[in-house]
Amino acid sequence: MSSPTHGRALTGGLAVAVVLLLASSGYLAVQTYQRGQEEQRRQDILASARQTALNFTSLDYRHYDRDSENVLKGATGEFKRQFRAQTKELTKLVAANQSVSQGRVIEAGIARAGKRSARVLIVADSKVTNTAVKQGQARNYRLQLDLVLEDGRWKTSDVEFVG
Repeated sequence: MSSPTHGRALTGGLAVAVVLLLASSGYLAVQTYQRGQEEQRRQDILASARQTALNFTSLDYRHYDRDSENVLKGATGEFKRQFRAQTKELTKLVAANQSVSQGRVIEAGIARAGKRSARVLIVADSKVTNTAVKQGQARNYRLQLDLVLEDGRWKTSDVEFVG
């Protein structure tokens, strides 16, 4: 038969083991949650960058107002100001040339991402038709997009053509 001291030691040991098990489970649950949140943030950044690149490389002279508004919806800061300032001139140019461009994002990757800003590199192409090239011409783009988190949405603050 075991002694009362032995029973208390066994009970105490089991209690410590249960506490350690619960603490470990809690820690792992928090880590899993944080990894999921980080992955969701990365996916949100990539989705926003892909949509901006698609909007930026797709236009149709027949509804350029809508197409340019789509770019502006995902834009902020200096990029938004510059694009808005050029919209009137671009509208005339696109209409005069009857330009149609259908963009496609081939690849996107995050170069860096912080809590409120990110840089994404995009490889895209488009088929462009206009009065000079009625059969269409392929265009390739390498874009660097800088994004910022604004009002809970990732918006593009700068676009550069690279490479």
